[in-house]
Amino acid sequence: MIAVSNIEKSFGEFKVLKGITTTFETGKTNLIIGQSGSGKTVLLKSLLGIFTPEQGTISFDGRIYSELSDDDKRTLRTEIGMVFQGSALFDSMTVEENIGFPLKMFSNKNISEIQDRVNVVINRVNLINANKKKPSEISGGMQKRVAIARAIVNNPKYLFCDEPNSGLDPKTAIVIDYLIQEITQEYNITTVINTHDMNSVMEIGEKIVFLKEGILAWEGTKKEIFKTDNEAIVDFVYSSNLFKKIRKAQNKEGF
Repeated sequence: MIAVSNIEKSFGEFKVLKGITTTFETGKTNLIIGQSGSGKTVLLKSLLGIFTPEQGTISFDGRIYSELSDDDKRTLRTEIGMVFQGSALFDSMTVEENIGFPLKMFSNKNISEIQDRVNVVINRVNLINANKKKPSEISGGMQKRVAIARAIVNNPKYLFCDEPNSGLDPKTAIVIDYLIQEITQEYNITTVINTHDMNSVMEIGEKIVFLKEGILAWEGTKKEIFKTDNEAIVDFVYSSNLFKKIRKAQNKEGF
C-alpha cells in the first residue's frame, strides 16, 4: 500500500497539489483521473520520487520516503515498475533485450537466469514468437505488452502506469486494461494508473482518485461513481451524452 498524507507541491508561486491525502491499495488498480492541469501527473511524479513535495509524507508499506537513507531509496526503486505513456522502448533492441534491460541493470542474475525470466514474462503478456523482433516490427498494442513485461520483469511491489492506453484503439485499450488488472491481482502489486480514459475508469477502476485544481475532489470505486452526487466527478466523467445515458441506465438497473 502507498499512503499519501497531506502532500503539497508548488512550482514558484503556483501551488499544484493542495493537501492531498489518500491511499493506493495493494492488489487493486488505483486510477488517478482529472482534467489537464488538475495535478494528476505531478502527483504521479511525486509518488515516483521525481518531485519532492514541500509538505506531507509518502509511505510505501510503512516506509516514509523522505526519511529513508540513500541506500534504502535505491532499494525501493528496484521494487518499482513503470509503464511509460509512449512505451519508451529502445528502438535498437529486440523485444527480449528491452524486457531484460532492467535485470541487467538492477539484478545479479546471469545471462541464463535473465533469459529464463524474460521468457516467463513474455509468455505472461502473450508475446509468443516476438522475442527477436524490434519495436518497429510490432503493433502499438504489442509494444504496450512489451512495456508491461519490462515493468514487471523484476517482480515489482509497485507498478506505475502513465496513460497506458495512449494511442491505442478502444478494443486494444481494453485488452491492455485487463492485462494490467490481471497482473496486479495475480502478483498482488500496488498499481497506480494515471489516465484520462473513461473506458478504463468504468472497466478497471477498483480505486479512483479524482483531482480538481490540485485538490482531492472525490475518491471511490467505479460502482460508486454511478451513485455519487458529487457534482465535480459527475460533470467530469459524464461530460458526454453517451456516458450520461450509461449512468442513467445503470442507476435504473440498480447497479
